Amino acid sequence: MEVVIRPNDSFWYYSELFDIPLVLIAQSNPNLDASQLAVGQIVQIPGYMADMHQIAANDTLWRVAMNQNIPVDMLQLSNPDINPEDLQIDQQIVVPQQIRDLIITDFDDYTFDKMADDMNRLITAYPFIIYESIGSSVMGKDIAELRIGTGSRRVHINGSFHANEWITTPVIMRFINEYARSLTNGLPIRGLNLFPFFFETTLSVVPMVNPDGVNLVLNGASAAENYQDDVLKINNQNPDFSNWKANIRGVDLNNQYPAQWEIEAARKPVTPQPRDYPGPHPLSEPEAEAMADLALERDFVRVNALHTQGEVIYWGFEGLEPPAAQEVVNEYNRVSGYEPIRYVDSYAGFKDWFIQEFRRGGYTIELGTGINPLPFEQFEEIYQETLGIMLANLYLQL
Repeated sequence: MEVVIRPNDSFWYYSELFDIPLVLIAQSNPNLDASQLAVGQIVQIPGYMADMHQIAANDTLWRVAMNQNIPVDMLQLSNPDINPEDLQIDQQIVVPQQIRDLIITDFDDYTFDKMADDMNRLITAYPFIIYESIGSSVMGKDIAELRIGTGSRRVHINGSFHANEWITTPVIMRFINEYARSLTNGLPIRGLNLFPFFFETTLSVVPMVNPDGVNLVLNGASAAENYQDDVLKINNQNPDFSNWKANIRGVDLNNQYPAQWEIEAARKPVTPQPRDYPGPHPLSEPEAEAMADLALERDFVRVNALHTQGEVIYWGFEGLEPPAAQEVVNEYNRVSGYEPIRYVDSYAGFKDWFIQEFRRGGYTIELGTGINPLPFEQFEEIYQETLGIMLANLYLQL
């Protein structure tokens, strides 16, 4: 929520008044110099929302504050234009309310539009979350990255490389919501105080690498717009796109990377398909190129690519993975129960290329069991299994 600076106000005072860590207020207001605040400037207070209260007979600011269990000055700061000595019956005043519940609650059929709306809500409530568009899909949808933290150790998680594995996106979005809430409320997650990790780790997430494909799976051919005839032709005129993994041009984005791409190209389809077609050449698709550019720019110490299904973790590529990768995957196994598998007869994936390019840890994590797309009824179980891995990415020093 927003407040307007008064004489002698400071970030430190707001931190004390709202019981929000000072660094979160500073990170939520990157365009303001904490040492040169000016009266009338607007400050974002993370973790709060503005509720409205209607003044009743005999109400005073003190009485309202006591009933709401907040300091009186919080009310005065939030209502700079009211006269505390002349409150009127039925007058509306702003009452700051700390956000204690999850903002995102509807995770089923998680389309690009639903994700975009939820990102806006998260950033409004927790403006220390940094949003950046790292590129656009074939159809022009933003490929969105969210970042939390100030640490020099940079870790990345992504989801929905494959369209019918869209359930990985709400898994990531729920974690971001829980992490932000934990920071502003001081609530531990699985016994962990997450605040120290804000200073140690910068967490980057791209929840939906393949927004066009996800919308196609969930909304059908009409979601393809100008590509509708093309996707129907690729899908043999079948209106059911539940088995579609590719992007809107029929290219499998996780077969797009220059890491033995030629091997995959020689044994996979040579024309656009709902799955497995590696494209005409590596990084031919804007979604795959955006993810490669992100990795090259951010200097990640490790990356996680969330897929479904199998409850396994693929973590090696051609012997190029660093020795520490085994320690990391062992911790992932401990907290999730997922089985580590070092090598598999598969190439040209994002984690393969990341290991090859940087000689750092890359992990393809296959969530849940069954047949894709996994039923939404598995969501809670999948989330709880994956939560340990995402927390480990914050605390692992490797």
